[in-house]
Amino acid sequence: MPIASIETFPVRIPLKAERRMVSALGRHEVSDFLLVRVTTDDGAVGVGEATVTPRWSGETVWGADAIIRHVMRPVLVGCDPLDIVEIDRRMDAVAVDNWFAKSAIEMACWDIAGRQAKCPVYELIGGACRPLTIRNRFSLGAYPPEIAQSRAAERVAAGFDTIKVKVGTDPQQDIARVRAVREAIGDNVTLTIDANGGWDFETAIHCLRQLDDCRLAIVEQPLPRRNYSQLRQLRAQTGHKILADESCFDQVEAIELIQQGCCDALTLYPGKQGGIRKAQQIASIAAEHNIPCTIGSNLEWDVGTAAMLHFIVATPNLRLDLYPGDCLGPFYHELSIAKEPLRIVGPLTTLSDSPGLGIDIDWDIVLRHRLT
Repeated sequence: MPIASIETFPVRIPLKAERRMVSALGRHEVSDFLLVRVTTDDGAVGVGEATVTPRWSGETVWGADAIIRHVMRPVLVGCDPLDIVEIDRRMDAVAVDNWFAKSAIEMACWDIAGRQAKCPVYELIGGACRPLTIRNRFSLGAYPPEIAQSRAAERVAAGFDTIKVKVGTDPQQDIARVRAVREAIGDNVTLTIDANGGWDFETAIHCLRQLDDCRLAIVEQPLPRRNYSQLRQLRAQTGHKILADESCFDQVEAIELIQQGCCDALTLYPGKQGGIRKAQQIASIAAEHNIPCTIGSNLEWDVGTAAMLHFIVATPNLRLDLYPGDCLGPFYHELSIAKEPLRIVGPLTTLSDSPGLGIDIDWDIVLRHRLT
């Protein structure tokens, strides 16, 4: 059952007005992502999602579309979709990086594999090591302090016990925002922050010292990516726990972070790592060094979120009990492309035990929202 075709569908879906994200990277008001449909010569179909955000990973929906159609498709047609190692090898041989584009193809191949085996993907990648319902944190945008305060209180009332606040903008606003949220949520709710690499070293030192009394559980990506030496220094000088996200795309970066003592935990997810298999490899390396992992989000749709959930369910070192992640992307958007969307109730997201990724696409909706 070799791959016969790989189709791409650039799609735009707006975020709900009250869920539009503001961070050090700017505003995220619409999601321009790429759906990928892989079909074999005997008619088996799998779907993947490239959750591209150019200001974060450097990939665009048009770049992902072009590299898949013109560079990756020629070397993958005729390949066995069940041979994930060979699929990854061929993609890596013709293109470096392009993590989310590669992940979309890998997702689609896992989807085919699960549907062919009549089992969910998590059974193919190690089996379930935790329940199919995942508790999430809530990521709060870099809103004015009074808005952040009211929305944080609203999310705690909805059942969230961990709130992540975006910082990395104006330092005084960052400090005021985090203080306002801590005041709103009280002492019993876990509070974390995420600068998305928006602070320089001096600003990070200043802000973290000002926030010492806010009892931050962990500080995510306070400095720009690849700034290993200052990240290590920041961790040592402030005593805050550091979560590396944008600094960790591949195994080399993960090992660098670990060996240099830059972080207390890593954020992994299939899109950023170029696929589920590679993300699991990094989680295993981190486990060998007693570094727990969590999961982040690019506000994925149902396909990308499902892939994240399969990764979580089957990967022991995804320690969401220590550092909750967020698999809430579909909740942020105005509509779903899935015939049966993932079940998201308050802080809980539940993965289906259906074969493959468990997501059937409503292609009529996709075509109505397709970018041209």
